[in-house]
Amino acid sequence: MDGTTFDLPDTQANDAFFGSPGSSRGERRGASPQARVAAVVECGTHAVFAAEVSPLAEHETVLARHLFGRLSARILLLADRGLVAFDLCRAASTSGADLLWRVKNSAVLPVTQALGDGSHLSEIVAARDKNCRADPITVRVIEYTLGSGPDGTVYRLVTTILDPVASPAAELAALYAQRWEIGTTLDEIKTHQGGPGLVLRSQHPAGAKQEIYAFPLVHHTLRDLMHEAAQQAGRDRTGSPSPAPCTSYAATSPARRHFPPVPAHPSPGPGPDSA
Repeated sequence: MDGTTFDLPDTQANDAFFGSPGSSRGERRGASPQARVAAVVECGTHAVFAAEVSPLAEHETVLARHLFGRLSARILLLADRGLVAFDLCRAASTSGADLLWRVKNSAVLPVTQALGDGSHLSEIVAARDKNCRADPITVRVIEYTLGSGPDGTVYRLVTTILDPVASPAAELAALYAQRWEIGTTLDEIKTHQGGPGLVLRSQHPAGAKQEIYAFPLVHHTLRDLMHEAAQQAGRDRTGSPSPAPCTSYAATSPARRHFPPVPAHPSPGPGPDSA
């Protein structure tokens, strides 16, 4: 799960609804309004199967809550820093999905039990309950470094998968790298499908929302065709020869997902270009 923005035509209606990024120059606003988008993408197929569109001022954590309802058991949700908070973890795990999220290195995650693979169990509590630590969420913490010396980057992950035998820390650390597949997916949609310097055409918020949802719908169809072609050629979803069947957290076919073009939030009234 990750987020991005789409540039919109600089009309009064778009600016009033979506808002514009700040600027230190002139009128202290960006050149054009922007819409914020959060999405959930399958790492293997690059299929976008859930997305939310909102005004720029709405934080990604708010959009994330609307996306959690599209999750289910046997999904492993990867996410970068910024999402790890008690209420968000609770809301996401209630869906039945497992979590593998990066956290800031400054996050306080005390060791409650050291595990044999180098990871350890800890607890996340709500900030409002930090003194009494009521109703904590038990997580497993995995820490590793990529690179060496002063150029090395320390990664800290938390996961709701607590069994180090079924899912060793090294495997989860390697798996987390697939989170960057959503960046590739967004690039496919915005740069290759939409074109460099993409600015949407719709002059009104309702039309802009329709246009934004159309991009991942077209992309979903293209990835579905690619998935079918890969299956017929005996390749896996990344283009490599098909390995032995995977029994856990395998990406599903895009054909089994139904991306909804209807946003969860009520749209503003139809504009002149919304047809």
